[in-house]
Amino acid sequence: MPLIRFENVGKIYKTGQIVYEALHDVNLEIDEGELVVILGPSGAGKSTLLNLLGGLDGASSGSIFFGDEDITAFDDKRLGQFRALDVGIIFQFYNLVPTLTALENVDLMRDLGVETMDPLKALEMVGLSEWKDNFPSQLSGGQQQRVSIARAIAKMPRLLLCDEPTGALDTNTGREVLAILQDQSRVHKKTVVMVTHNSLFAEIADKVIMVKNGTVVDIKVNDCPKAADDLNW
Repeated sequence: MPLIRFENVGKIYKTGQIVYEALHDVNLEIDEGELVVILGPSGAGKSTLLNLLGGLDGASSGSIFFGDEDITAFDDKRLGQFRALDVGIIFQFYNLVPTLTALENVDLMRDLGVETMDPLKALEMVGLSEWKDNFPSQLSGGQQQRVSIARAIAKMPRLLLCDEPTGALDTNTGREVLAILQDQSRVHKKTVVMVTHNSLFAEIADKVIMVKNGTVVDIKVNDCPKAADDLNW
């Protein structure tokens, strides 16, 4: 059974008299442990799709299943539990607390009452244990992004969502970040879903979902995904 299933999902935003259809008739399946890349031009609906996947926004129509549960039927309390326990989110611009060390940033979820792995272990998984006492301003952009990944994986979610995770990084550092995310899928069996405009990233994905004009126009399965270290862009 797929971990995630969208059935005829739509999303409409209303501002006064203005109605904007961000997504319509979206159907897709994502299996547990897959690394999935969502591709499409700006304004295609990629970020809206990611927000629906993570329960950050609600669907206007259709059903979204996580396992055998329809998250569109969750009340606010259950939706909060889903976001806290099952979903880790990695943003383009890190979203670290500047007054906390790397270790303290990773440990934030435990401070919020979520059961997590040892934060130092999470930093070790992204190669940053030696920088645990550094503040974000003392870290490079790539190191800050790795701290944000450690924070997301520390709560041991089943689903990792990544919104342009290499968008603010240079090529070599971006490749390192992609390798960590691919490792989360291949070794740690996490389901990783990445939104990007970079079509090259499709080469490392198990599945590629193409989004255009607010709907899924193509889904491709990659039988021989490349290792992230072998990407050239």
